[in-house]
Amino acid sequence: MSDAIIILTEEPLGPGDAANITDLYSPGDDVELVLLVPADTKRHLLVDVIDQLTMLDLPAALREFREKPDAQAVRATAEETLQTSLAVLLAAGAKATGRVAEGDAVASLVAQVTESGARQAVVVTRPHAVADTFRQDWAHQAQRKLGLPVLHLYAGSGFIGDS
Repeated sequence: MSDAIIILTEEPLGPGDAANITDLYSPGDDVELVLLVPADTKRHLLVDVIDQLTMLDLPAALREFREKPDAQAVRATAEETLQTSLAVLLAAGAKATGRVAEGDAVASLVAQVTESGARQAVVVTRPHAVADTFRQDWAHQAQRKLGLPVLHLYAGSGFIGDS
């Protein structure tokens, strides 16, 4: 029977992310990675704008006000993120499956960890200044619900969030 590591991501995983994740276990270990991509991240408009401004990305902050994607577009983006991420993990030699998670992202992660008896949970996000500062990010929320440490990686970097 293989161990499972459950990964919740809002961003398409890149080769660096795959390397960070596959470094969590030895090459000889029988580990299955289960990837969850939320269909809707249910972000807060003001928080998103502040996040963009802290990253000095004024165009993205303005886009937050203008763009309201419909449910089909959000679902299609999530499916694309899932397929891209699975391809990257498989190319890195990982055994990986995944799905688009409906509803609350953290609840989906907690349910998958509980159901599979996973040995570890990983959250991959871009930095969110407000949520990270006040420990309201997905990793902290999942850690409180699971009672287990949850690794928080920032997408596209080797940086580990404080969870």
